[in-house]
Amino acid sequence: MRISIREPRAGDAENHRAAILRSGAHLRPWNPVEPDALPGLLRRQGDGLRTYLIVDDDEARNAGGDGGLVGTCNVANIVLGRFRNAALGYDSYLPYAGTGRMSRGLRLVVAQCFAVQPHGLGLHRLEINVQPDNVRSIAMARRLGFRHEGFSPRMLFINDAWRDHERFALTADEWPAQAG
Repeated sequence: MRISIREPRAGDAENHRAAILRSGAHLRPWNPVEPDALPGLLRRQGDGLRTYLIVDDDEARNAGGDGGLVGTCNVANIVLGRFRNAALGYDSYLPYAGTGRMSRGLRLVVAQCFAVQPHGLGLHRLEINVQPDNVRSIAMARRLGFRHEGFSPRMLFINDAWRDHERFALTADEWPAQAG
């Protein structure tokens, strides 16, 4: 399987919408299900937020397919200067969840985050914050080499309630050893 990452475009709205609708039950326990959110997300792209689509290139070429949209990763709260930190948030979409495609795509995103500017984001540190019961996302953070740093009670307001999160982190100097 050939996986790539790219920034979303306005033309992705229908495939993105279909992926969210198809994956609603899969996403709903952890995130709001917002099938029409891509245009707003595109407007917010900039220095503090970068979004990447994770795409199965072979599936994307299938005529009449779903565009091969495996998932979405937001690199949010990007702060440069002496901090050079950001938070990763990600959603995987059916039927690709659990196939290894999302892991491959997130490895590409992490590499892009740690690559020096202007080709990469030039970050030093990344965080992933996961609700404690989301065992699949916790496994993903660990699979990518992120270490557990702590627990943040009532960290994010998701689906009408403040949710606790487990916090994981990885620095650029740790990444090459984890990239395999």
